[in-house]
Amino acid sequence: MSPHPPPPTPRHHHHQSSTAITRSDDLGLPLRTHEHFLLRCGKTRQAAATLENKLILRAEDPFAASAWNQAVPLRLPRRTTTLPAVHRCFEKQSLMPVSAAFLFAWHERSGAFERLAPPWEQMRIIRKEGSIRDGDRLIFAVRKGPFWLPWEAAHKNYVPVLGPSDVGQFEDVQVRGPFAYWSHIHSCRPFPRPTGSGPGDQAPLGEPPQVKAAGPAPVDNNISGQSLLHDQVEYSLPLGLLGRAAGGAFVRKVIERMFTFRHERTLRDVRRHALAQTSLVMSGLPPLMRVGMSGSGGAIGSQLLHFLTTGGHRVDRLVRRKADATKGEIFWQPGAGSRGGQIDDAALEGCDAIIHLAGEGVASGRWTPAKMAAIRDSRVEGTKLIARAAASLRNRPRVLVVASGIHYYGDRGDQELTEEAGVGSGFLAEVSREWEAAVKPAEEAGIRVVILRIGLVLSPRGGLLARLLPFARAGLMPVLGSGTQWWSWIGQDDLMGVILHALSTESVRGPLNAVAPQPVTMREFADRLARTVKRPLGLRVPGWLLRAGAGEMADVALTSTRAVPDLLRRAGFKFMTPSLSAALSWEILGEVK
Repeated sequence: MSPHPPPPTPRHHHHQSSTAITRSDDLGLPLRTHEHFLLRCGKTRQAAATLENKLILRAEDPFAASAWNQAVPLRLPRRTTTLPAVHRCFEKQSLMPVSAAFLFAWHERSGAFERLAPPWEQMRIIRKEGSIRDGDRLIFAVRKGPFWLPWEAAHKNYVPVLGPSDVGQFEDVQVRGPFAYWSHIHSCRPFPRPTGSGPGDQAPLGEPPQVKAAGPAPVDNNISGQSLLHDQVEYSLPLGLLGRAAGGAFVRKVIERMFTFRHERTLRDVRRHALAQTSLVMSGLPPLMRVGMSGSGGAIGSQLLHFLTTGGHRVDRLVRRKADATKGEIFWQPGAGSRGGQIDDAALEGCDAIIHLAGEGVASGRWTPAKMAAIRDSRVEGTKLIARAAASLRNRPRVLVVASGIHYYGDRGDQELTEEAGVGSGFLAEVSREWEAAVKPAEEAGIRVVILRIGLVLSPRGGLLARLLPFARAGLMPVLGSGTQWWSWIGQDDLMGVILHALSTESVRGPLNAVAPQPVTMREFADRLARTVKRPLGLRVPGWLLRAGAGEMADVALTSTRAVPDLLRRAGFKFMTPSLSAALSWEILGEVK
């Protein structure tokens, strides 16, 4: 028997037409229309009744499934308050290949806001208080031109998913920010609803197409199933009618674009996590891991941190300052010399996995002798330190994932390079050879080691793409060198998926080419990047001129390495953006192509 009392029996009342929009705050029974929330989107009660005469009544027991979907006519409470004059309403819903509980938990975990931030916006978090529960707050800033616009959001109406029939929701409202009014209700509901759940069994906006996750069906009851992600936003622009006339259509398009990206990012992330947790459970392992990670402050590491935590994994970050254990930090100080070679071994005890991404950037700054020494030492000495520490632990991690690079293969012209290809020549190839050899202590201790030979990572926030993007947007995207050299690349989101695949798949070990299945020449890359940002292609920059200006760093762009993901293809790994056009559109514009 359910521990919650049954919802109150709805009573039918007649009402008079009125232009006011009302809700009952004193009784704790806010009125919501059936998914469309027409009343709260600026419709009068008479107009709302014409369009949609069903309401969802939030009963005294908010966790009773039937209370959320009980069709009742509008009733007026004795004491009412008038809602703000909301001028616009936006709604979007998508079918997700996981349970409502899994989907709601994804939104509640640390990192969800960062994962949902669109790539074309520059955002920074100023202060975060709690998560999405009642009273929690988030203060952040959005960059518009030379200005940073502050936004403070407060959360309320938190209703978790406690059972298979429950609908979870939370709401964030703007306390201060660019809008005159902003309210955003997030809801996660099972689809289809379990038999007997009430009139809300069917999808409110028509039955969406079925979404099927690739691979075996999830086996954990908290994962399996399908759910509907529904977002409803009420907003009002400043300056009243003038604001609506001047920017109403533009703001609507911005909101539509943002939520299209958010739903697609959510879909891709929860699908990957469901598959990974299924793989772990089928291997007899717990579905969630404790992960130690270096390089969490970099362009790749920061996104990987949020990707893993939203999936439910605990991530402890290796930091070079004084570590705060309450914040999940572990001290380490790689490198040579008296201050180098330090790591808090005891804090690594209990980690199921370690990810090592830290290393001096190769695409920034001229390669002076000091820079080249930093590139080598940060990779080789740092990897040795972590491998030895992992091998010395009483409870060793199951897997150590170490970042390497396709520079391991050197300049190989048009040769197609699988993981079985030998090491090449040149500075970066030699560094990569030493880098990969440094994992030997962990391998000898019986730890499963995966070496990721990563290609050009498509991230607008770091790496080579971030350096080329301003030129492309200015219509000056150059063709570097002859343009015939091969560039093997990978979308940042697909790299997140590869790393999760390496963590969760027990059969994966040794070198793994972390590249997309369709490498391109440099000229093709330049042309598609220019097309993505709708600008013309620039002039060719000869190799000798590039070397004169950048020194040996020019080898990063001029080397031809045609690496292919042979082992990933054999494993059936699914790339979300296998083509360069699709990857650039997604990573830069947040658009599916």
